[in-house]
Amino acid sequence: MAAGSTEPEPRQPVMADVARVAGVSHQTVSRVLNGAPHVRPDTRDRVLAAIRELDYRPNSAARALVTRRSQTLGVVSFGSALYGPASMLDSIEQAARSAGYFVSVASLRSLDSRSVQEAVDRLRDQGVEGVVVLAPQISAVSAVAKLTTTVPVVAIGSGSRSRVPMVAVDNEAGALAATRHLLDLGHATVHHIAGPAGWLETTTRQDGWRKALEAAGARVPAVLTGDWSSRSGYEAGLRIAEDPQVSAVFCANDHMALGLLRALHESGRAIPEDVSVVGFDDIPEAAYFTPPLTTVRQGFGELGRRALELLVAELGDGGGASPSHALVSPEMVLRRSTGPAAQR
Repeated sequence: MAAGSTEPEPRQPVMADVARVAGVSHQTVSRVLNGAPHVRPDTRDRVLAAIRELDYRPNSAARALVTRRSQTLGVVSFGSALYGPASMLDSIEQAARSAGYFVSVASLRSLDSRSVQEAVDRLRDQGVEGVVVLAPQISAVSAVAKLTTTVPVVAIGSGSRSRVPMVAVDNEAGALAATRHLLDLGHATVHHIAGPAGWLETTTRQDGWRKALEAAGARVPAVLTGDWSSRSGYEAGLRIAEDPQVSAVFCANDHMALGLLRALHESGRAIPEDVSVVGFDDIPEAAYFTPPLTTVRQGFGELGRRALELLVAELGDGGGASPSHALVSPEMVLRRSTGPAAQR
């Protein structure tokens, strides 16, 4: 070869190469790749072995032209820096991969109608077959309801008023369980550090806390508000620590509970001897707080699986199915941050 020339790049294997190595027809390779039934197991094994030997990669664009299926789903994400939304996104991606789908993500800074519509339009331009919208804020309810699209849409966390298929954690039930746990330990009432305004989790968890107190005939204290951060829990905790009558606190998430624990410790309030604390989420670090945190565990893996089930069902029905709503039950996780109320 002349000086200065380069070696040609090796040719990428094509389906005909797989058929030749496996000793089968082009059509048989195609049936194996598309998961078609009625292929003999030994034939399927030979084709798969040839694919591995040649490192063959199917041309997804060409296959989409033939099947009119992209095997790609879109996800409109929001608040992915927070533990809950990030865990939901991860669970969706895992469930989609298990179901044989790729995932394309559009991350938003706000969940107004225009932003959500533009995100769904961008995903449609990429050829997605359906869209999952992470909708943790109240504004997302109307945004999802106003969507104009020809592809199926499923929402996660958009509340019972959602007009599209929806799956969510039963936040109210989780808050009820957390508050009842503290009341059952003999605490006269339970204080609450809520999340920020505009979030569905804030509203539903506060509703569950309030309903548990009212059902028990307990006093309903004024709500303190945080922003999901440990810093805001710490600041609220400094106020709580000033009141010696406070013996139990339910925090709307674990990060705020962490800040509360530090504020109580710095103020000389023992946990759980003086104050019992319950969080919500069961973040991976919750078991390693001082003391380990009693909390409400969300099943993010179940959320992702149920959302994918709803979306795949919509795809199978051509998008004409009536809206379905599914609630995933949370679970109380008892650790050492709660204990019986002290005798006063």
